[in-house]
Amino acid sequence: MTVNDDVLLVHGGTPLEGEIRVRGAKNLVPKAMVAALLGSAPSRLRNVPDIRDVRVVRGLLQLHGVTVRPGEEPGELVLDPTHVESANVADIDAHAGSSRIPILFCGPLLHRLGHAFIPGLGGCDIGGRPIDFHFDVLRQFGAVIEKRADGQYLEAPKGLRGTKIRLPYPSVGATEQVLLTAVMADGVTELSNAAVEPEIEDLICVLQKMGAIIAMDTDRTIRITGVEKLGGYTHRALPDRLEAASWASAALATNGNIYVRGAQQRSMMTFLNTYRKVGGAFEIDDEGIRFWHPGGQLKSIALETDVHPGFQTDWQQPLVVALTQATGLSIIHETVYESRLGFTSALNQMGAHIQLYRECLGGSDCRFGQRNFLHSAVVSGPTKLQGADLVIPDLRGGFSYLIAALAAEGTSRVHGIDLINRGYENFMEKLMELGAKVELPGNALG
Repeated sequence: MTVNDDVLLVHGGTPLEGEIRVRGAKNLVPKAMVAALLGSAPSRLRNVPDIRDVRVVRGLLQLHGVTVRPGEEPGELVLDPTHVESANVADIDAHAGSSRIPILFCGPLLHRLGHAFIPGLGGCDIGGRPIDFHFDVLRQFGAVIEKRADGQYLEAPKGLRGTKIRLPYPSVGATEQVLLTAVMADGVTELSNAAVEPEIEDLICVLQKMGAIIAMDTDRTIRITGVEKLGGYTHRALPDRLEAASWASAALATNGNIYVRGAQQRSMMTFLNTYRKVGGAFEIDDEGIRFWHPGGQLKSIALETDVHPGFQTDWQQPLVVALTQATGLSIIHETVYESRLGFTSALNQMGAHIQLYRECLGGSDCRFGQRNFLHSAVVSGPTKLQGADLVIPDLRGGFSYLIAALAAEGTSRVHGIDLINRGYENFMEKLMELGAKVELPGNALG
């Protein structure tokens, strides 16, 4: 889509009220689908959201001979990897252009076929996510990588062998790469400084169900003992805590009241503490969490993002919109992605007062502190937001612009909304269910 035919008109000023449901986590489901490649029998994955990343992986699996069909219940996929085969390079490239997940196919394909091809990769432009790091990890397992004009070709002439790896930073993607490669590598792999996000734990649960031997220590060390054969799995994906927090921030910014069915307390504890400090209210039951603005002034806070169990970087952007309505100065220190605060320039155009800084503000020094990145922000509030023309920069930033447009006075034109489909299932329908006044030009929706 071009920017112009991918526009949403948002008439702001109406509190979001009602109930929506979050399904399986975007940061788990596509990876669990890739894991099915390793099995010698079919797998069943439940609670699968209808998002673009799932469709990309489904297409790539089918190109490699995996049968993917709906299961018996809504949101269930049955993945049969019995007849895995090589795929056409051009077909892979056509499917993979909008996603970084294909890099995770390397280990499973090397185990199943002895070779793999990875095209140039896409994804959100929010800072460095070096693909070379994945290839360095694969080389340590014994992969040989040849750079070609259309991508990277990988082989493992002597098979893949367990190894010792220490990550310089607890990267989620690199941890997933190691897990998906090590489970069938010969010998023991020791991964230190690993990511330990709930989605990583859920992927480990999937692999253990398939027959993998994986131990997690309390010091971010994961030990994987390779096995010769893996079977299928039956698994219900954990719910998407990042989407749940996005809707929670929308409730706060719009003076709303949203029940997020499927949201779980355990994986959101850090967010919930911060939400309460800002002045938001929530109520937890067995089916989900209700988030609302209880009235009165919101409070400014100092916030530092970090890897789990810290405050997740994907929670930061939606919450910043709510903080424009808090009284006083809020300080945000982004330590995960160096370019993630760039989205705030559009909020300033809407009337927010947000100043960016290169220094590490309000917290400890981080790896971006001496590197000239605008990675800290001071938000001065409360400020009234006004409708504006907005162009979505990335997935979470895009949802944040939607929240800002919904909280603002007047009408906003939000360009590039298709990007939000990467990680938010049926977000247009959910907006409608919550009473948002939105429409596609030429298609009145609300």
